[in-house]
Amino acid sequence: MPFEFNKVQEILKTKLDNENLFKIAFTHRSYLNEHPEYKNESNERLEFLGDAVLQLLSSEYLYKHYKNSPEGDLTNFRSSVVCTPSIASEAKRLGYGEMLLLSNGEESTGGREREYILANTFEAVLGALYTEKGLDSCREFVERELLYKVEDVINNEDYKDAKSLFQESAQDRYGVTPLYKIIDAWGPDHEKIFKVAVYLDKDFWGEGQGKSKQKAEQDAAEKALEKIHSIK
Repeated sequence: MPFEFNKVQEILKTKLDNENLFKIAFTHRSYLNEHPEYKNESNERLEFLGDAVLQLLSSEYLYKHYKNSPEGDLTNFRSSVVCTPSIASEAKRLGYGEMLLLSNGEESTGGREREYILANTFEAVLGALYTEKGLDSCREFVERELLYKVEDVINNEDYKDAKSLFQESAQDRYGVTPLYKIIDAWGPDHEKIFKVAVYLDKDFWGEGQGKSKQKAEQDAAEKALEKIHSIK
Protein backbone atom coordinates (compact mmCIF):
# COMPACT_ATOMS: atom_id res chain seq x y z
CA MET A 1 0.00 0.00 0.00
CA PRO A 2 1.65 3.28 -1.08
CA PHE A 3 2.04 5.98 1.55
CA GLU A 4 -0.62 8.67 1.06
CA PHE A 5 1.46 11.81 1.44
CA ASN A 6 -1.19 14.03 -0.16
CA LYS A 7 -3.69 12.89 2.44
CA VAL A 8 -1.28 13.86 5.22
CA GLN A 9 -1.03 17.36 3.74
CA GLU A 10 -4.83 17.58 3.57
CA ILE A 11 -5.15 16.54 7.21
CA LEU A 12 -2.49 18.97 8.40
CA LYS A 13 -3.79 21.67 6.05
CA THR A 14 -0.31 22.72 4.96
CA LYS A 15 2.17 22.11 2.16
CA LEU A 16 4.91 19.69 3.20
CA ASP A 17 8.24 18.89 1.59
CA ASN A 18 9.74 15.95 3.46
CA GLU A 19 7.56 12.97 2.52
CA ASN A 20 9.94 10.47 4.11
CA LEU A 21 9.78 12.24 7.46
CA PHE A 22 6.01 11.82 7.60
CA LYS A 23 6.27 8.25 6.37
CA ILE A 24 8.42 7.57 9.42
CA ALA A 25 5.74 9.19 11.59
CA PHE A 26 3.28 6.53 10.40
CA THR A 27 5.70 3.59 10.74
CA HIS A 28 4.94 1.33 13.68
CA ARG A 29 7.91 -0.66 14.95
CA SER A 30 6.19 -3.97 14.09
CA TYR A 31 6.48 -3.08 10.39
CA LEU A 32 10.29 -3.16 10.59
CA ASN A 33 10.28 -6.80 11.73
CA GLU A 34 8.40 -7.98 8.64
CA HIS A 35 10.18 -5.69 6.17
CA PRO A 36 13.95 -5.94 6.67
CA GLU A 37 14.42 -4.13 3.36
CA TYR A 38 12.67 -1.04 4.76
CA LYS A 39 15.29 1.64 5.30
CA ASN A 40 13.45 3.90 7.75
CA GLU A 41 13.27 3.81 11.53
CA SER A 42 9.99 3.50 13.44
CA ASN A 43 8.02 6.51 14.67
CA GLU A 44 9.14 6.19 18.30
CA ARG A 45 11.71 9.01 18.25
CA LEU A 46 9.23 11.37 16.59
CA GLU A 47 6.65 10.33 19.18
CA PHE A 48 9.08 11.36 21.92
CA LEU A 49 9.46 14.79 20.33
CA GLY A 50 5.76 15.20 19.61
CA ASP A 51 4.84 14.39 23.21
CA ALA A 52 6.99 17.30 24.41
CA VAL A 53 5.46 19.64 21.81
CA LEU A 54 1.96 18.59 22.83
CA GLN A 55 2.65 19.15 26.52
CA LEU A 56 4.02 22.64 25.81
CA LEU A 57 1.22 23.74 23.49
CA SER A 58 -1.59 22.41 25.67
CA SER A 59 -0.01 24.04 28.75
CA GLU A 60 0.40 27.34 26.91
CA TYR A 61 -3.20 27.26 25.67
CA LEU A 62 -4.64 26.57 29.13
CA TYR A 63 -2.40 29.17 30.78
CA LYS A 64 -3.58 31.86 28.35
CA HIS A 65 -7.29 30.97 28.21
CA TYR A 66 -8.03 30.03 31.85
CA LYS A 67 -6.37 32.83 33.78
CA ASN A 68 -8.39 32.32 36.96
CA SER A 69 -7.73 28.58 37.23
CA PRO A 70 -5.12 27.42 39.76
CA GLU A 71 -2.21 25.20 38.78
CA GLY A 72 -3.90 22.03 40.03
CA ASP A 73 -6.97 22.57 37.85
CA LEU A 74 -4.84 23.42 34.81
CA THR A 75 -2.96 20.15 35.31
CA ASN A 76 -6.22 18.21 35.47
CA PHE A 77 -7.60 19.97 32.37
CA ARG A 78 -4.45 19.11 30.45
CA SER A 79 -4.39 15.51 31.62
CA SER A 80 -7.96 14.98 30.43
CA VAL A 81 -7.37 16.45 26.99
CA VAL A 82 -3.95 14.97 26.19
CA CYS A 83 -4.52 11.52 27.72
CA THR A 84 -4.22 8.43 25.52
CA PRO A 85 -7.98 7.88 24.91
CA SER A 86 -8.47 11.55 24.02
CA ILE A 87 -5.69 11.91 21.46
CA ALA A 88 -6.38 8.41 20.12
CA SER A 89 -9.97 9.40 19.35
CA GLU A 90 -8.73 12.42 17.38
CA ALA A 91 -6.17 10.30 15.51
CA LYS A 92 -8.95 7.88 14.58
CA ARG A 93 -11.20 10.74 13.43
CA LEU A 94 -8.40 12.10 11.25
CA GLY A 95 -7.90 8.71 9.61
CA TYR A 96 -4.44 7.97 10.99
CA GLY A 97 -5.25 4.30 11.55
CA GLU A 98 -5.83 3.67 7.85
CA MET A 99 -2.44 5.16 6.95
CA LEU A 100 -0.28 3.24 9.43
CA LEU A 101 2.50 0.95 8.26
CA LEU A 102 1.93 -2.11 10.45
CA SER A 103 2.99 -5.73 10.47
CA ASN A 104 0.41 -8.25 9.27
CA GLY A 105 0.27 -9.67 12.78
CA GLU A 106 -0.40 -6.29 14.39
CA GLU A 107 -3.02 -5.46 11.78
CA SER A 108 -4.79 -8.81 12.16
CA THR A 109 -5.22 -8.19 15.89
CA GLY A 110 -6.80 -4.77 15.44
CA GLY A 111 -3.71 -2.58 15.54
CA ARG A 112 -5.26 0.13 13.38
CA GLU A 113 -7.89 0.67 16.07
CA ARG A 114 -5.65 0.24 19.11
CA GLU A 115 -5.68 3.29 21.36
CA TYR A 116 -2.03 3.43 22.31
CA ILE A 117 -0.89 2.99 18.70
CA LEU A 118 -3.19 5.76 17.49
CA ALA A 119 -2.17 8.07 20.34
CA ASN A 120 1.52 7.44 19.68
CA THR A 121 0.97 8.18 15.99
CA PHE A 122 -0.78 11.46 16.81
CA GLU A 123 2.32 12.52 18.74
CA ALA A 124 4.73 11.24 16.08
CA VAL A 125 2.98 13.23 13.34
CA LEU A 126 3.11 16.28 15.58
CA GLY A 127 6.84 15.69 16.04
CA ALA A 128 7.29 15.51 12.28
CA LEU A 129 5.24 18.68 11.79
CA TYR A 130 7.39 20.49 14.35
CA THR A 131 10.56 19.29 12.64
CA GLU A 132 9.48 20.59 9.23
CA LYS A 133 7.26 23.59 9.95
CA GLY A 134 8.03 24.70 13.49
CA LEU A 135 5.96 25.53 16.56
CA ASP A 136 3.45 27.93 15.00
CA SER A 137 2.17 25.28 12.57
CA CYS A 138 1.93 22.79 15.42
CA ARG A 139 0.01 25.29 17.53
CA GLU A 140 -2.51 25.89 14.75
CA PHE A 141 -3.00 22.15 14.22
CA VAL A 142 -3.32 21.24 17.92
CA GLU A 143 -5.78 24.03 18.65
CA ARG A 144 -7.89 23.05 15.64
CA GLU A 145 -7.84 19.27 16.02
CA LEU A 146 -7.53 18.67 19.78
CA LEU A 147 -7.90 21.68 22.05
CA TYR A 148 -11.31 22.55 20.60
CA LYS A 149 -12.79 20.22 23.22
CA VAL A 150 -11.24 21.82 26.30
CA GLU A 151 -14.33 23.90 27.03
CA ASP A 152 -16.62 20.86 26.96
CA VAL A 153 -14.23 18.89 29.18
CA ILE A 154 -14.35 21.68 31.76
CA ASN A 155 -18.10 22.35 31.52
CA ASN A 156 -18.91 18.63 31.85
CA GLU A 157 -16.30 18.20 34.61
CA ASP A 158 -14.74 15.36 32.61
CA TYR A 159 -11.39 16.37 34.04
CA LYS A 160 -12.45 15.01 37.40
CA ASP A 161 -11.92 11.31 37.86
CA ALA A 162 -14.45 9.04 39.56
CA LYS A 163 -12.63 9.16 42.90
CA SER A 164 -12.66 12.95 42.93
CA LEU A 165 -16.33 13.12 41.98
CA PHE A 166 -17.37 10.55 44.59
CA GLN A 167 -15.36 12.31 47.28
CA GLU A 168 -17.06 15.62 46.45
CA SER A 169 -20.50 14.00 46.57
CA ALA A 170 -19.79 12.11 49.79
CA GLN A 171 -18.44 15.16 51.57
CA ASP A 172 -21.29 17.34 50.30
CA ARG A 173 -24.04 14.92 51.34
CA TYR A 174 -22.60 13.22 54.40
CA GLY A 175 -19.51 15.13 55.44
CA VAL A 176 -17.44 11.95 55.08
CA THR A 177 -14.29 11.19 53.11
CA PRO A 178 -14.36 7.81 51.30
CA LEU A 179 -12.04 5.06 52.52
CA TYR A 180 -10.66 2.47 50.06
CA LYS A 181 -9.56 -0.98 51.20
CA ILE A 182 -7.99 -3.85 49.26
CA ILE A 183 -10.17 -6.87 49.96
CA ASP A 184 -8.56 -9.37 47.60
CA ALA A 185 -5.72 -9.83 45.11
CA TRP A 186 -4.74 -12.72 42.88
CA GLY A 187 -2.50 -13.72 39.99
CA PRO A 188 1.28 -13.58 39.44
CA ASP A 189 3.12 -10.40 40.38
CA HIS A 190 3.34 -9.16 36.78
CA GLU A 191 -0.39 -9.75 36.15
CA LYS A 192 -1.93 -9.25 39.58
CA ILE A 193 -5.60 -8.30 39.83
CA PHE A 194 -6.79 -6.22 42.79
CA LYS A 195 -10.27 -6.03 44.29
CA VAL A 196 -11.01 -2.87 46.27
CA ALA A 197 -14.03 -1.81 48.32
CA VAL A 198 -14.98 1.75 49.17
CA TYR A 199 -16.66 2.75 52.43
CA LEU A 200 -18.21 5.82 53.98
CA ASP A 201 -17.48 5.37 57.66
CA LYS A 202 -18.26 1.67 58.04
CA ASP A 203 -20.89 1.53 55.30
CA PHE A 204 -19.98 -0.34 52.11
CA TRP A 205 -20.63 1.68 48.92
CA GLY A 206 -19.01 -0.16 46.07
CA GLU A 207 -16.42 -2.63 44.88
CA GLY A 208 -14.11 -2.62 41.88
CA GLN A 209 -11.34 -4.57 40.18
CA GLY A 210 -8.26 -3.59 38.22
CA LYS A 211 -4.70 -4.43 37.28
CA SER A 212 -3.45 -1.87 39.78
CA LYS A 213 -4.72 -0.56 43.10
CA GLN A 214 -5.43 2.80 41.48
CA LYS A 215 -7.55 1.27 38.69
CA ALA A 216 -9.45 -0.87 41.17
CA GLU A 217 -10.16 2.20 43.29
CA GLN A 218 -11.42 4.09 40.25
CA ASP A 219 -13.70 1.18 39.37
CA ALA A 220 -15.05 1.06 42.93
CA ALA A 221 -15.62 4.82 42.89
CA GLU A 222 -17.61 4.54 39.64
CA LYS A 223 -19.89 1.96 41.27
CA ALA A 224 -20.27 4.17 44.34
CA LEU A 225 -21.09 7.17 42.16
CA GLU A 226 -23.89 5.24 40.47
CA LYS A 227 -25.27 4.37 43.91
CA ILE A 228 -25.04 7.87 45.36
CA HIS A 229 -26.68 9.40 42.27
CA SER A 230 -29.57 6.95 42.58
CA ILE A 231 -30.35 8.21 46.09
CA LYS A 232 -32.73 11.16 46.01
